[in-house]
Amino acid sequence: MMVLDQCIPSTADKATAKLALEITQRWAVRSLKTRGDSLQSMFAIVQGALFPDLRKQSADGLTQLPFDGFAIGGLAVGEEKHEREDMCEVAAAMLPSDRPRYLMGVGTPLDLLEAVHRGVDMFDCIIPNKVAQFGTAFTSRGILQLRRSVYKFSEDKLDPTCACPVCQKYSRAYLHHLTKTQEPLGWTLLGQHNIFFYHQMMREIRQSILEDRFMALYNDKRTYLQEEDIDNPAVPPKIGKERRPRELGDYMVHLADAGFASIKQISSGEIMHSHTPPMEEAKSLYVDQASLVERLQLPAGQTADEAAELVIWDIGLGAAANAMAAVHAYESAAAHGPVRRMKIVSFENDLDSLRLALSHKSKFPYLRHAGPDALLERKHWSSRAFPGLSWELLEGNFWTEAIHASAKPDLIFYDFFSHKTDTDCWHPDAFHRLLALCRSPKATALFTYSASTAVRASLLAAGFSVAQGVATGVKKETTIALIHPELSPLRYALLDRDWLSKWERSNAKFPLTLAETERTDFEQKIRQHTQFAGVTSLPPKG
Repeated sequence: MMVLDQCIPSTADKATAKLALEITQRWAVRSLKTRGDSLQSMFAIVQGALFPDLRKQSADGLTQLPFDGFAIGGLAVGEEKHEREDMCEVAAAMLPSDRPRYLMGVGTPLDLLEAVHRGVDMFDCIIPNKVAQFGTAFTSRGILQLRRSVYKFSEDKLDPTCACPVCQKYSRAYLHHLTKTQEPLGWTLLGQHNIFFYHQMMREIRQSILEDRFMALYNDKRTYLQEEDIDNPAVPPKIGKERRPRELGDYMVHLADAGFASIKQISSGEIMHSHTPPMEEAKSLYVDQASLVERLQLPAGQTADEAAELVIWDIGLGAAANAMAAVHAYESAAAHGPVRRMKIVSFENDLDSLRLALSHKSKFPYLRHAGPDALLERKHWSSRAFPGLSWELLEGNFWTEAIHASAKPDLIFYDFFSHKTDTDCWHPDAFHRLLALCRSPKATALFTYSASTAVRASLLAAGFSVAQGVATGVKKETTIALIHPELSPLRYALLDRDWLSKWERSNAKFPLTLAETERTDFEQKIRQHTQFAGVTSLPPKG
C-alpha cells in the first residue's frame, strides 16, 4: 500500500515543493492511523522536488514512523536525467538500508540500472508497454524500432539472447508487419517481450549483487542499454564513397570543438547554438525558463478538454531544436498524467537548415522523432501517442504569415539571427508589430537569447515589460519580455531603476538603425515606462 502524496513538477519552486512535502507528511501519518491490523506492507513517499534539504526534511520525518518501506517520489516529472539521477542518489542515501527503497515512475532499463547503482531496490513504470505501442523493443543488441524497413524481410529473432515466448516464436519481419499495420497484436507481443526483458535484467542484477559483481554487470550493460540498434545503426546512406553532403543552400553542418553539431549560415557565418549543444541550450533558455512543464499542469477542477490550449510561437524554426525541446517536455509531462493541450506554431522562411539537419540525424539525434519529418512534409503534425500535442509550420516571412496563425501565443521563442544579419527583426518597429499581433487578454511571455541594451530598450519602447533571463553559453544574461505581466502565472525579475541608470549612461542605448529624429521620442517612452514607475514591478521568481 502506498500512502497518498502530492506529486508536483520536480522543477517547482521551493515554497511550492515545501507545501507539497508537508501535505504528504500529514497524509502519511493519517495512513498509518487508518491501517488497522492489515498485514499488507505500507510504504511512505519522500517528496522535496530537487531540493536536498527538503528531501532530508521529508526523509527524517518519515523514517521515524513504522513504515515497511520508503518510496522516492516526485522524480521523472520535468527534470533532466542527470538531475534525476543525482537526486535519486541523495534521497536513497537518507533512507534506512534494512527496508526497501522504491523509485516511483522510473523508467527505461538504463534508468533502472543507474538507480540500482544509487541504492534503489524497487521500481514501477509504464514504459515497457508504452513504447511497445510505437514498435520499440529493448534488447541485448540495443533499442530496436520495428517500424524500420530494415526488418521487413528479417527472419532473425527479436533478441538472439532472449528466452521469452515472443523471441522463440516470431521473427523481426512478422513483428515489423504487425507494427506497420498497427495491429494490436504487435503491441501485445512487443510489450510481453519488453516486460520479460526487464524481469530478466532484474534477475541478473540481483544475482550479481549476491555474488558481489554488480559493478562489472553495470559497466557491461551500460554499453548497450543506451544504444540504438547495434547491428543496423541508422546512418545516412552513402553515395559512392561519400556521405551525404554537409551543405545545403546557405547552410552547412558545423562541428564544435566540444563534439556536438549545429547549423551554420554560410553567408553570415552565424552558428545556431554555437557554444552549447542545441537541445541543452533550447531546454535551458526556452523550456525551463518558461516553466513549460509547470504551465502544462491542469487548473484545479478542469479536464484536459476543458482547460485552455497552451500556444507557443516558435519564431525562427531553424533546425527545430527549440520546438523539439518543447515537444520532449510535453511528452515527458503527458506520460505521467493528464496535461493541457499544447500547440506549437513554427515560422521559417528558409527550410534548408531543417532539411540539412534531418539528413544528418546521427549528428542531430533529437530529430529522431516523428514530428520534424511530418512537419517538413505536411506542414502539420499531431501526435498519435499524445493527442493533445500538435505542431504546425507557417513558411515564409514571419510578418506576413503571423496574421494567419490559428491562435494567439502564450509563449514566444524569438530566435532570429542577430541584429547584424536580421536587422529589421530587432528594430523597435518590429516589436511594435509583434505586440500588435499578440495583443490579447493572455499574459504572453517572450524569450530570446539576446541581452543587448539596444534590444531591451527596443522592447521597452514598443510597450513590453522586460526582465532579465538566465545565462546560456557565453552569455551572462538573456532577455524575457512580457505582455500583461500583472496577469502572469509566474514572476520574473523585471529590469529596475539600476538598469535604467546604466542605459542612460550607455553608448549603445539606441538601435543602430533608429533615425536621429526618432531618438527623443524613443528615450521618453523608456523613461516613462510603468515598469520603472513601480506600477507593474514584480518580485524575482521564487
